[in-house]
Amino acid sequence: MEMEELKIRYPSGFEHAVHMTKDELEHHIPLMAALKMFQLGKVSSGKAAELAGMSRLEFLETCGRYRLSLYNYSPDEAEGELRRDLEEARKRLR
Repeated sequence: MEMEELKIRYPSGFEHAVHMTKDELEHHIPLMAALKMFQLGKVSSGKAAELAGMSRLEFLETCGRYRLSLYNYSPDEAEGELRRDLEEARKRLR
């Protein structure tokens, strides 16, 4: 998967305010963005997982840790996600 890079600005010392190192903050911000975009229905769980740099399963588990509902799909989106999951499961069983 090809990735783009995005630079963001944040206040000096922000990492201390949130009790993180700069490296932790660099990894946490994409996760938080992915979780929020997924929650708002802007992206699928698969796309959110890509943004967060994890597998879809890891992302769904992370949603659970943050008490984020997984059921914000339109019927067409749910069908597409399930279809892709079944195809992936079949590939792995071969």
